[in-house]
Amino acid sequence: MAALLDAIELKRKNFFEFEGVPYRCLDKDISTPTARGGQTLVRVKMRNMLTGAVMDKTFKAEDKFKEPDLESVDASYLYSDGDGSYFLDQTTFETLTLSQEMMGDALEMLLEGMIVQVNKFNGNPIGLDLPIQVTLTVEYTEPAVRGDTSSGSVTKVARLETGAEIRVPLFVKEGEKIIVNTDSREFSSRA
Repeated sequence: MAALLDAIELKRKNFFEFEGVPYRCLDKDISTPTARGGQTLVRVKMRNMLTGAVMDKTFKAEDKFKEPDLESVDASYLYSDGDGSYFLDQTTFETLTLSQEMMGDALEMLLEGMIVQVNKFNGNPIGLDLPIQVTLTVEYTEPAVRGDTSSGSVTKVARLETGAEIRVPLFVKEGEKIIVNTDSREFSSRA
């Protein structure tokens, strides 16, 4: 029997099951009553792990949730086609398929062979977690021109080998490897 979790005990990044669907808690706010006999309410910003939709919902503090049958497995990215993206489970060597909706914009940060965490609900793949940072090669960027800082902006656009476009400092050149934060899609440092 899975442990039950009270709404007031939810923390950021916790997983919980609500109405048979797995959710991830993104943020939580507790409202305590000012009047005697009022109920403590917990407002939760949560992401549906099956659809990716984000919603706000208010629960009573004593509402209980099951822990979902979720597991994360290490998998290497193989390739993508019109039917989806394919990953190789590193323990069972089974091929896992994620649809384009499940992938979202994650393909902009993926290279062939990269290891990611594939999330499974009841044994079926439902999404993935990228590494915090990835190392990618700059495929194209404008050369920096001396005195280019007059606009106050000291960055320029760079297209990476995956096709993603991000802003990078002026000193970054074509062919250079850079480290990119996958959450913010921002330049972190040179590799």
